[in-house]
Amino acid sequence: MKIMRVTLLGTGTSQGVPVIACKCNVCRSEDSKDKRLRSAILVEEDNTRIVVDCGPDFRQQMLRHEVENLDAILLTHEHADHIFGLDDIRSFNWLRKSPMDIYCEPRVQNSIKNIFKYVFAANKIPGTPQMDLIDLENKEFKIGSVSIIPIRVLHLYLPVFGFRFGQFAYLTDFNMIEEQELEKLYGIDTLVICALRKTSHVSHLNLSGALELIEKITPRKAYLTHMSHEMGKHCVLMDELPPNIEPAYDGLVLEI
Repeated sequence: MKIMRVTLLGTGTSQGVPVIACKCNVCRSEDSKDKRLRSAILVEEDNTRIVVDCGPDFRQQMLRHEVENLDAILLTHEHADHIFGLDDIRSFNWLRKSPMDIYCEPRVQNSIKNIFKYVFAANKIPGTPQMDLIDLENKEFKIGSVSIIPIRVLHLYLPVFGFRFGQFAYLTDFNMIEEQELEKLYGIDTLVICALRKTSHVSHLNLSGALELIEKITPRKAYLTHMSHEMGKHCVLMDELPPNIEPAYDGLVLEI
């Protein structure tokens, strides 16, 4: 049986943890599990390696985990903490001698073209990143040996994609999911889901909202990600959560 390996590259929110200039007990914690880069994951199966989201910490994440080849990047949506690392795909371009496949919906492609105009210029400066922007639709597709089912969720009004990879699913930056999309998640073994903080938020699930969805989906194991410093310390959360639910942390490796 194939084993899928998922590495949590980052488990923090858009500002990361610690937050600049913050002196709360989470931001000042010396526990490495309270240091959270911007949220992203690395999915590996056989010889296929896929990153989901490419935020400002992408370079640091690739170096930390010694990633030497990458087949594709999936983008959940176009916010800065999910795409601003795309310039750093240049090393993979050089190693592969080809553009990087970037899977995202047309709206996200337009944002990338506006932000990284120099990448798509008619007369490009040598050494700029090379990207193949590939349309991402709400239907199953494959990258290498990995089958992927997009899951449509809403980040307030903004459509965002989560993804199911076999028995594993990853959902970040949302606060609403329709029943027909929720049904795609039934039967999974492991779920990684966003939980921004304990109090309510206009566009992200809070802790109680995440717990409610986990109860509906009933995975064997669930992990919380995209956590702000307001969520509290990792060690405290471990004591507060049910046995089958844990706060994720940067560098956590899951085998499914």
